[in-house]
Amino acid sequence: MLLWQGVWLQAEPYAVYDQQTLTLDNGVVKRVVRLNAENGGITSDSLKLAGARGDYLIPGSEEFYFEIDGRPCTGLDRWKTVSVESVTGDNKGNGALVVLEHADPDLRISITYMLYPGLPIIRKKVAFLNSGQKDLKLEALEVEYLRFLHSERGTDCWVMHDYARQKSLGQFIGGAYDPVVVVHQVNRRRGMVLGNEAPGVMKRTTAFLSPNLVTAGLTYPDQTFGFRKWLEPGGTWESPWVFTGIYADTDDPSVVLNGPVNDFVRKHLGTRLSLIPEKPVFVYNTWMPFKQQIDEKLIIELAAAAAECGIEEFVIDDGWQNSYGDWGVDARKFPRGLKPVFDHIKSKGMKPGLWISIASARAGSNVFAQHPDWMVRKADGSPVYLHKDQDTDAETGTATYSMCLTTGWFDHIKGVITGLIEENGLQYLKADLAVVTGAYTTDKTRSGCHAPNHPMHRDRNESLLEMYRRTWQLFDELHDKTPNLFIDCTFETMGALHLVDLDMCKHAEGNWLSNFRDSAPLGSFRVRQLSWWRTPVIPAAALVIGNQEFGDPDLELSLQSLIGSLPIVLGDPRALTTGQRARMKSWADWLRGVQDRHDFMSYRQDLSGFGEPAEGRWDGYQRINSDSHSGGVVGIFRQNARAALNRVTVGFLDPASHYEVCRAPGGERVSTSTGQELADKGFPVNLEKPYDGAVFEIRRIP
Repeated sequence: MLLWQGVWLQAEPYAVYDQQTLTLDNGVVKRVVRLNAENGGITSDSLKLAGARGDYLIPGSEEFYFEIDGRPCTGLDRWKTVSVESVTGDNKGNGALVVLEHADPDLRISITYMLYPGLPIIRKKVAFLNSGQKDLKLEALEVEYLRFLHSERGTDCWVMHDYARQKSLGQFIGGAYDPVVVVHQVNRRRGMVLGNEAPGVMKRTTAFLSPNLVTAGLTYPDQTFGFRKWLEPGGTWESPWVFTGIYADTDDPSVVLNGPVNDFVRKHLGTRLSLIPEKPVFVYNTWMPFKQQIDEKLIIELAAAAAECGIEEFVIDDGWQNSYGDWGVDARKFPRGLKPVFDHIKSKGMKPGLWISIASARAGSNVFAQHPDWMVRKADGSPVYLHKDQDTDAETGTATYSMCLTTGWFDHIKGVITGLIEENGLQYLKADLAVVTGAYTTDKTRSGCHAPNHPMHRDRNESLLEMYRRTWQLFDELHDKTPNLFIDCTFETMGALHLVDLDMCKHAEGNWLSNFRDSAPLGSFRVRQLSWWRTPVIPAAALVIGNQEFGDPDLELSLQSLIGSLPIVLGDPRALTTGQRARMKSWADWLRGVQDRHDFMSYRQDLSGFGEPAEGRWDGYQRINSDSHSGGVVGIFRQNARAALNRVTVGFLDPASHYEVCRAPGGERVSTSTGQELADKGFPVNLEKPYDGAVFEIRRIP
């Protein structure tokens, strides 16, 4: 049994202070923070699991690191303790707030520690107050700065990075693709989780840059996307959250991802997906094969065919607008506007969605001409298009530029989207293209904003984090007005290929993660690879993986693969026969039924015995409701493996309850077993074709 399981929790509060020692303890994990009243300073001296022998920290771990005007500051400096108090947070958080002050530089910091019921995870952030009379430059912030005990021998420590799916040894510096890093001590069968909730390309998580040291925070000034914050006298600023978790008694570091990390993200992180009452299960998007060649007649026809296939969300992609920037409706394509089209989509039982670029304006648009002060600027003062390596499209000769969300552009684009919601009933927003840096650019100097007169940043480095935060503020304010709006924030908006992270998940429901244009079995294979790669760190329902199409001869294999994330289909549904549409409708009805029964879209775990999808192997996923234990979904795939027969075991069920295993979408019963039997022995699956798949519902029998 893993040591975080089956531990009785102590009563709240989770923080106790005795004038020198702050003890953080939720009955599962215990951290001791020492506040040196005599000499000043703050250190973490101990980190333990309840019931486990051995500490995870070297006493005197420095707690944090940052630079003020280039001068290093850590917890070992002469910090005076101002106050320590118990605090509570959102989503059942409970912990402590420690306020410290420093005389040189004149600075006050507030450290928040937050624990959650039943989890070996401690969350942390730092707030800053300039208490002096001169400006301070804050850089190189490590919110967590700890010394991991017994990690001296590099060959005995795996650093699991890239969504904790890839393995390395020795010194490590993580970035955009590292919302979670796991440092696993192989010889001691235990490890430490480093979670980083900084947005996009601003993350920095490290291991062993000096002996035993592990850190989580923001980028350094010598990195491509260096963090900076200018603090004026009296000015305040708050860091992103990070979190640290520990585990023991396992040779497999992925168990902490499928257990505590997965539970923390779902229950306590505050994701947008956790707030919406009805999650989508079958989405259609017009981008492929139509691209910008759309009009009212086509959309009406597509909507009718998509409805027959059981689509629930119908998203109109690029091509509806008269210009990037002004975002009016193209009257040549939609002479009656969008409302009659949206009304038609709704009449077919679907929710209407729309694509928009939230920080782009074309030369020639009214907003471009009227507000040059809103443009993102390069170091030489010229405007720039962050999305690509050039501003002018080679085919059309049209120039496009990026607009800075720290300016009045924020209110402009918010007004555009609000108008689309109020006037047309928009329910799904695909927010696209670069806002900070481009996913496709090779020249990374085309990032951030150098404009000296924008209100929220003095320079390019300060602009980077602010531009992300203004994007999140835009999404939050749209949600305040329309709580059930589904926002799909693309990887292009995030700023790197296939990039999604935990910070985004707190402000947007989904992320258009790819543009795979291959048909099955290659396209479906790539879908499963990417789903495996990003989960279970990232909620599977946030992964909007395009572009599998209705016209694929083996669409069903693609759909079965997509059920491991958020099922989305493109292509031309009009080309399907009546029988093919009915078959798609049967899948759609099945998806809605299992979602209503199990809320499977809120869950995804690795399938025991099946790893990363690879040619010549079997792979799979499970999406079991690990809270109610009612059951869920299992997908299993043969990717040109030699054997046609395999056995699938299922976890996260109630051992004593009885379950039936039924094949989708028809519901044919395959087996009946207890939860314990399904975990130990499983059920057989026979896939005759070299490239094939099957999806099953696991349902508790009353």
